[in-house]
Amino acid sequence: MSDNKVHPVDEMLPAPKLAALGIQHVLVMYAGAVAVPLIIGRALGLTPEQVAFLINADLFACGLVTLVQAFGFPGVGIRMPVMMGVTFASVAPMLAMIAAGKAANAPAAQTLNTIYGSVIAAGVFGFVISPFVSRMLRFFPPVVTGTIILVIGITLMRIGISWAAGAPSDAMPGYGDPVHLAVAAFVLVVILAITKYANGFLQNIAVLLGIVVGAIVAYLIGKMGFAKVEAAPWFAFVMPFQFGMPVFDPISILTMCLVMIVVMIESTGMFLALGAMTSRKVDQDALTRGLRADGIGTIIGGVFNTFPYTSFSQNVGLVGVTGVRSRWVCVAGGVILIVLGLIPKLAQLVESVPTFVLGGAGIVMFGMVAATGVRILSGVDFAKNRNNLFIVAISIGFGMIPLVAPKFFHQLPKGLAPLLESGILLAAFAAVLLNAYFNGTSATDAEKDAAEASSAFSGGH
Repeated sequence: MSDNKVHPVDEMLPAPKLAALGIQHVLVMYAGAVAVPLIIGRALGLTPEQVAFLINADLFACGLVTLVQAFGFPGVGIRMPVMMGVTFASVAPMLAMIAAGKAANAPAAQTLNTIYGSVIAAGVFGFVISPFVSRMLRFFPPVVTGTIILVIGITLMRIGISWAAGAPSDAMPGYGDPVHLAVAAFVLVVILAITKYANGFLQNIAVLLGIVVGAIVAYLIGKMGFAKVEAAPWFAFVMPFQFGMPVFDPISILTMCLVMIVVMIESTGMFLALGAMTSRKVDQDALTRGLRADGIGTIIGGVFNTFPYTSFSQNVGLVGVTGVRSRWVCVAGGVILIVLGLIPKLAQLVESVPTFVLGGAGIVMFGMVAATGVRILSGVDFAKNRNNLFIVAISIGFGMIPLVAPKFFHQLPKGLAPLLESGILLAAFAAVLLNAYFNGTSATDAEKDAAEASSAFSGGH
């Protein structure tokens, strides 16, 4: 590649394409983005209006943090096609804080401000330690990164399957309704048909078109309505510290800092996956900037009445599906999210798309993340170094524990939940430790392995 040629990651697409591809990214992440404020708002017993505000605040902050990460600023932001959203790793600790607050008869606003205080402190902590975390890059050769990315895809598949079933768990009404399954399957077929028979731009927005067609079908069969859209206001500001000033509780801060470490390790896997998908090397400097953006984003979250932020892996899958590597698509997505956060009526319009419509798309996207992991592993030498087989096999086993046996660690201390309930984190720890045990931690060896895997991967786009 010549020096004056623009890398696909930095390519500026025409405005209409940016808008359509940005909307596609927003639709893909929306269900995950609004899930955490919904869970926390309802657990606190907030009014519907307060829960709606949490959702708008989250969308607004999602947009700001996505701009920090994808557009980038001096020393901050990885400048790759990354969409940012609230991490699910923070849910269990926050629910524990809510339970403690209720036990002490604390008002909901006080508990919420304690959560926000811990979020802001964790963001500062993440920003400070990001250069130290990025130095661990040599512990992530292809046998480790390929395994982690494979587990990320398999873990996400659970979300896609739940979307297709129409409910987060089989204990909820409507789960597995044949109508839900049929619409999800129809969306999948539409996406596959567009991918095979369409060309150019239409092929790139196959996921968006599949979701739109699925939404139309859902409306026609009476499964999608617009009552919430009609009731929502046209415009609303998102004010910092809406519920009062943050409360800095040492124990809550310590817990959320632990979550921040989890977030940063998971983000490292996401960034390396994107590097493989986009053919842009993620070096120590880039990783530091990306992790700093996680910290800055989490501080923004605490200030604007929301929660810790991380790169959304479902959008990494979308990059794999479309082959569109431009970070400006995610910059456009960030602007759209800010607008959605300021215009509740539009936010409710997107929210009204049923989850089962997203199900067919989710299976495609999350499968692509897993396939990326397989492709990276295809460049690993298993013939001469059979120890790599043990690294992959055992790490995947650890990663599957929270999926196949959710109560496996049920009797261990609750404070360890953020670590033990993340299959991605368990797989990452196992892969890093086993690789160090079998192959050592030489930076030179890791770089050599990465170069070999990269050459095996380079036929992707």
